[in-house]
Amino acid sequence: MLDSRRLRTFHEVVTTGSFTAAARSLGYTQPAVTQQIRALEREAGMPLFTRKGRRMCVTEAGQALARHAEDILGRVRDAQQQLQALARLRAGRVRVCAFPSANATLIPDAVATLLADHPAVRVELQEAEPPESLHRVLTGACDLALSFGYPGLRAEVPPQLAEIDLLEDRLVVLLPAGHPLVRRRAVRLAELARERWVAGCSRCRVNLLRICAEEGFEPDVVFSTDDNLALQSLVAAGVGVAVAPSLVLSHLNQRQVTGRLIEPNVVRRVGAYALRDHVHLPATQLVLEHIRSAAAARNGC
Repeated sequence: MLDSRRLRTFHEVVTTGSFTAAARSLGYTQPAVTQQIRALEREAGMPLFTRKGRRMCVTEAGQALARHAEDILGRVRDAQQQLQALARLRAGRVRVCAFPSANATLIPDAVATLLADHPAVRVELQEAEPPESLHRVLTGACDLALSFGYPGLRAEVPPQLAEIDLLEDRLVVLLPAGHPLVRRRAVRLAELARERWVAGCSRCRVNLLRICAEEGFEPDVVFSTDDNLALQSLVAAGVGVAVAPSLVLSHLNQRQVTGRLIEPNVVRRVGAYALRDHVHLPATQLVLEHIRSAAAARNGC
């Protein structure tokens, strides 16, 4: 059985290129590093380093171990982070990572009712677009993630995660004040084929290209941003029109911007994700329950 502490020392020696540099990086003495490498070589049953003159070289066995060391250490690190996350959840602290429009709508509604009913629960909020938010759950950097997917563009959910459907978020087109189509309740994207466009996050941009292609045109994307406020401001300034989720309509901060439904109906699915081992813990269940209630209220709008 390889000792993980010695494996970490070995990885540092390979990365830095010398026992001396590894000792400096790890805060060890050089004899301590040498002692750990010798012990690891005994565990491996063969030398991991040789010297050619004044140069230290990694042996064939060392090269084989080095190829696995980073992955092994990464898995150990992920396990430690997930255990730390579990300890925080048992103490009633839940770290939620959500995309911007959910942070501006679903999360405030959910946290307000949660704290009214359960003031001892503590929620820490992070912001990230998918798939980064799901990666944070997997590595233990957060406990619960809100993510979204478009038809035909949904990424496969890792088997370690439980998926909880929340809502269907209908897409709208954002138009500047004075645009001729503002007078309409809903518009077809083909009617905007000659417009300039402002695109959202990378996943949203891919979806924009897809739904415009279905309408028979390629949008002239002149600007891209994953900042909802910037996107609204660009539309208000007349830079272009944009497609956005209905969730942003409740926090439009530009009087010069109007949202109109898209025909035919285009939606994205919004869901919550947590490690399967954590989803039934009381703190996680409470936060999920209130997020689902907030989503149901939005669904009913």
